[in-house]
Amino acid sequence: MSKVIAMAGKGGVGKTTVSALLTRYFIKHLKDPLLAIDADPNSNLGETLGLDIEKTVGDIREDFMKDPQGVPSGMDKILYLEMLMNQVLIEQPAFDLLVMGRQEGQGCYCMVNNILNRFAEKLEGDYKYLLVDNEAGMEHLSRRTSGKVDILIMVTDYALRGLRAVGRINEMLDGLKLDVKHKGLIVNRAPETLSKAFLDEAESIGVPILCTIPDDNNLLEFDMERRSLLELEDDSPAVVAVKEMMEKVKEIIN
Repeated sequence: MSKVIAMAGKGGVGKTTVSALLTRYFIKHLKDPLLAIDADPNSNLGETLGLDIEKTVGDIREDFMKDPQGVPSGMDKILYLEMLMNQVLIEQPAFDLLVMGRQEGQGCYCMVNNILNRFAEKLEGDYKYLLVDNEAGMEHLSRRTSGKVDILIMVTDYALRGLRAVGRINEMLDGLKLDVKHKGLIVNRAPETLSKAFLDEAESIGVPILCTIPDDNNLLEFDMERRSLLELEDDSPAVVAVKEMMEKVKEIIN
């Protein structure tokens, strides 16, 4: 069974960037099959990894709902949808990427969602690691029928608003059908020293700080040049911070 690493946090705090940095770590250091899932409707993970996204799972769902009878003659609906899912899976030498895409429109999506979720669960069995970049509400995680998360990494920037969003996500967990074994906090774009007010707020939430990622000019330069974060040098400050964190917690995912 795959080890599941899930990301969460409010929009704009950099969780997709952190997801890309984690993907880089897995590729460079663990070298086992990795499936990255972009479950944020903004679908930016592929771009940070230098990939062009032509179609998403959301596109499959919407196309099917517009024309449920458009299945090729003599072909089972389940096999047809699974074939389409295979087509949107982006396969790379060191990892694969599945982009969930847009949210559901109007209408009942139960049947198609059940098929897609079942296929995603079968797909997970082919990988040792599953990295999920989530939207803040974690809707995609809550819909996964297995509901197992080995480590939930909540990301905030250096602002109390981002930290309080983490607190709300943490409170939300009890109401979701999720089995979260471990939780941790990453402070992105952090100063060298965190203020007492910030640390007190973090302590009140009850989620331990796994690491702080400093402002890294390389990230901005790569974004402007539309370069993959997988190409960052080993001594880039953000890369170093994530590596140090993962060396501490990797026993959780092994």
